[in-house]
Amino acid sequence: MRIISGKFKGRRFNPPADKWPTRPTTDMAKEGLFNILQHALDFESLKVLDLFGGTGSHSYEFISRGCEDVTYVDKFPACAKFVEQVAKQLDIQAFIKIVNADVFRFIERSVVQYDFIFADPPFQMPAIDTLPNLVFEKNMLSPGGWFVLEHNGLHDFETHPRFTQQRHYGGTHFSFFEMPAVEGA
Repeated sequence: MRIISGKFKGRRFNPPADKWPTRPTTDMAKEGLFNILQHALDFESLKVLDLFGGTGSHSYEFISRGCEDVTYVDKFPACAKFVEQVAKQLDIQAFIKIVNADVFRFIERSVVQYDFIFADPPFQMPAIDTLPNLVFEKNMLSPGGWFVLEHNGLHDFETHPRFTQQRHYGGTHFSFFEMPAVEGA
């Protein structure tokens, strides 16, 4: 795992390999995603939520690019502990909130709005198709905020009312959703 750009560009981190409960996004897919985001978002002003955060790869990438408010959520204690260790190594503890919790319970209890939400659930998880609706029903995005869901080609979100685009890099697909901006603002 490596950080692609920003302050920590090129830094590598290796999560424990034995029985690790994650499927990290490939560097090619992550680089493609962040190229899109780099041209559309102001990282320094974002409040980011990283769901199914796994190794923390996306959280580190946001912080490396200037984001100072990232919330990482994953239910596996080993993942949360690994992210805590990397946060200490990078000295970014002030910029990341690490939440060791079930993502669906976290969403259910959420009262905070985010400018950008990224979700990278296990591809075989049956509830993947429910995630966009849950995010919008719980009003988790601020006006103009984006939700990006990573998934495989077995899922199609193009008919979702808040869907804006899909990009794919090999077998990795990113579906983009947007909360409408407040009119007249």
